[in-house]
Amino acid sequence: MAFPVDLRRCQVLGLVATTFVAAGGETAGALPVRELLAPSSGRAALGLVGAYFGVVLLIAAWALLGRLIRGPRPPSTRALLMTLVIWAVPLLIAPPLFSRDVYSYLAQGAMVDAHMDVYAQGPAHLGGPLAAEVSPLWRHTGAPYGPVFLALSAALSALTRGELPAGLFGMRLVALLGVGLMATALPRLARHSGADPAAALWLGALNPLVLLHLVAGAHNDAIMLGLLGLGLVAALGRWPVLGAVLVTLAALVKAPAVLGLVAVVVLQMRAGRGRTRAVATTAAAATATTIAATAVAGTGYGWVGALDTPVSPQNWALTSLLGRATRALLERLGSDLAPLAIPAWHAFGVVAAGVSVLVIWLRLRPRPVYALGLSLAAVAALGPAIRPWYALWGLFLIAAAAPTASIRHRVAAVSGVLALAALPSGGPADPAQLVLAVSGGLLAVVVLWQAHQAELAPAMGRTA
Repeated sequence: MAFPVDLRRCQVLGLVATTFVAAGGETAGALPVRELLAPSSGRAALGLVGAYFGVVLLIAAWALLGRLIRGPRPPSTRALLMTLVIWAVPLLIAPPLFSRDVYSYLAQGAMVDAHMDVYAQGPAHLGGPLAAEVSPLWRHTGAPYGPVFLALSAALSALTRGELPAGLFGMRLVALLGVGLMATALPRLARHSGADPAAALWLGALNPLVLLHLVAGAHNDAIMLGLLGLGLVAALGRWPVLGAVLVTLAALVKAPAVLGLVAVVVLQMRAGRGRTRAVATTAAAATATTIAATAVAGTGYGWVGALDTPVSPQNWALTSLLGRATRALLERLGSDLAPLAIPAWHAFGVVAAGVSVLVIWLRLRPRPVYALGLSLAAVAALGPAIRPWYALWGLFLIAAAAPTASIRHRVAAVSGVLALAALPSGGPADPAQLVLAVSGGLLAVVVLWQAHQAELAPAMGRTA
């Protein structure tokens, strides 16, 4: 007998889930350094168990909502947007979760506001409390972000006068704006692509990765994807120049969005414009936007050279894993080529990503939104660095344009796994923390099973 599902149950379960995540983050999250607890402390351990308990409940609420969407009476897009709001509310007031990147954003914004070269110097050059919050790995590294995002960060720094709580909340509001733009664009992109708008919202906006990493983690990928989606919506209509401008702004937040300009060109050609005119119009709009945005931000063009910002030596991207394995083998063999193994694999990944993107567009040009989603997924998977939220680059558009339900189901399964891949502190896990996280997740499974049995008992009694 199936577990009874309705929208209210999903909303309540998801709200309970994000409340546990937020509460657990109060002691186990990516807290300011003065509030950090030793991972072995009782409060931190309890917070980690509670946060992972909430993560598993959230995945369950999302899966049940997906079942409801596939049922005979799916909820409306308005009801789904309300569900997103309900689930997100507890995370808005939580400390940063699953990453310390938001502290880097604030420090880089303060550097721009102080007229420092944020591309040539790391946050250590800023000094003071904000620099101390940045992960040691990135304190001496230039910003890898474009001038649009740095201008936003600088404006936020000036507005909050460097106050950490206000800055963190402001950066989360920026991320929330991005998620709102994503949710606005998804139904429109889905209708254009012949997909179900409700299914697109479920996979692309209510996804646990969006809530945990874009809302709770306040990552700038949210504003990048929001601008990208809005640009594609404009290009689908009668505003291809506006579409090119918005997509370029997205790329000036984070570079991968530049691939969206290919979709803008293809959409113009499908609307009856010649190839030369479509390319020229898009290139002109992108160039003008880049020049204007860079001038307004005042950061210069150092962001071009910053695209090769070094990655963590322990990054678990595919090419990094293969590079480390190859280096270990060459070292064992006594080869002098061992130091070249990781750079060689990274270079191979870049080439493989380029080839993959080319093949995707050659085969799927009639489906530009879907082709763009697959292209961004390939860039994320084959790049030198990967984080769970990078999966959202491609997932966002695959959610809007996937041609079959089976593809959405596979993407959803990957999302569920990746939602479990980071600790609330954003740091590496030691064995003790892994045990605590697994314990929290198993506790959630037990609670869900008991709730399932309690729901089935009255029905079984009636049929006995």
